[in-house]
This record gives sequence, C-alpha cells and structure tokens, in this order.
Amino acid sequence: MQNSKFSLRNELERLKNAVSGLDRKVVIIFIAVAVLQTISWYYTSRRFFRFNIFPSYSNHPDIYLIEYLFWFIGDFITFFILPLLIIKFIHKEKISSYGLTLGDKLTGVTLTVIFLAVMLPVIWIFSSQPSFVAKYPHLLSVREVWDKFFVYELGMLIYMFAWEFIWRGYMLFGLEEKFGYYAVLIQMIPFVILHNGKPVAETFGAILGGIALGILALRTRSIIYGVVIHMGIMFSIDLICSLRFRAGDYGIGISSIINVVKQLF
Repeated sequence: MQNSKFSLRNELERLKNAVSGLDRKVVIIFIAVAVLQTISWYYTSRRFFRFNIFPSYSNHPDIYLIEYLFWFIGDFITFFILPLLIIKFIHKEKISSYGLTLGDKLTGVTLTVIFLAVMLPVIWIFSSQPSFVAKYPHLLSVREVWDKFFVYELGMLIYMFAWEFIWRGYMLFGLEEKFGYYAVLIQMIPFVILHNGKPVAETFGAILGGIALGILALRTRSIIYGVVIHMGIMFSIDLICSLRFRAGDYGIGISSIINVVKQLF
C-alpha cells in the first residue's frame, strides 16, 4: 500500500534524482533559447525602441529606418553573438559544429539555385497584385531611396543570418545528438509561433518552411544555404515590389519586366 502522507523532503529528493538524470547540454539549450527569445521580445524589439528610444529622436528624418536597424542589430547580438559565447564557453564546442561552415557545397548550392529559380517567377506573379506590393518592404519608405533601401536590406541580412543560426544552427544541431531528426520538428515549433500575427498563409507556410530548412541544414551540415534562400526570397520580394511601385507597372509579361528593370537605372 502506497504511503499517502506528503513529504516535502521526499518530493525534493525525487526532483533531485529526476534532474540529475537529464542531459546537461539539452537543458542548457532549451533554457538558453527561452532566455534569448525573451531578451529579444522585451529589449531588442521595435516595440522596445518605439516606447523607450523613439520619443527622444522622433524628429529625426530617418527615425523609422533607425528603428528597424535597432531591431536587426539587436537580434543579431541576441540570436548570434550570445549563442556563440554559450557554445564556446559553456558547451566548450566548435562553432563549426553548429552549421557555421559551407558543409556539402555541391548539394547546398544545387538546392539553393533550384529553390530560388522556382520562387522568383512565383514572386513575380504575386507582385502583380497592388495589394501585395503595398506590403513590401515592411518599411515602405525605403523603396523611394535606393541608399536607404540597401542599408535596410543589409540590416535584414544580418537579422536573417542570426534568425537562421538560433533555430537551424544552435537549436537544431545542438539537439541533433539527443533527438536525431526529431530536432527538425522541435526547432520548427518556436519558428512557427514567432510567425503568429503575420498573414495566415505565411504562418502556415512557416511550418513547411521550418521543416524544409531544418532538413536542408542537416543534409548539408550548414546554415549558410538556409540564409541564402531565406534572404534571397525576402530581398527578391522587397526589390521587385519597390521596382513595381516606382514603375507603376503590375503586368507579368516581358514588356513589364523590361519596364520594371529600368527603374534600377
């Protein structure tokens, strides 16, 4: 017959035994990701900038671009620099083991080229809708000045690099030893959750995207190709939408392509 009497000492002993059997590396990764995401949400977000920094510089002509750069650079530090320090000084492992390598170059380059070649016509067709063009780039003002546009895109690049590293680098490769290919599904979950609030098609698409990018990272042993694909799509959307906006041309034929490309010059 089980003893129904509660004992705090026994409960603490059971908890101690349970915790002592956990994989230290896995525990650190889960806790680190939770802490880093919380730092991002509260301290390196556009929301933080808007309420804590924006009021003092609201008259600056480039205040909204600065707001985005604050977010991009802040998350680069949070999602890339800090995990690197954890890998180096806590896990005491090589950073190349977490996808910071070219890995299988032939497979990576081939799949990247195929994917982008398929996506470009899709983006071109979707961008024929003025309602689609009206949403990109997210900072609409940069499409009117090329200098600001490319500063914005450079910021987006370092953000995307950090974004890929935290999920497909640190979390995926860090959990691979313990969970194998299940790590692809584990890293996909927070990736999708952080798309909540975006257009519903984009959020559902993040489920397949997160899985596909995870498989690509494991197959090539690199996050680089995921960065190129992710950034390639975003840059193509922003550039094509900006060119269409400037040209006022929403056709999909050859004449529209020529007319839109002229806006670069």
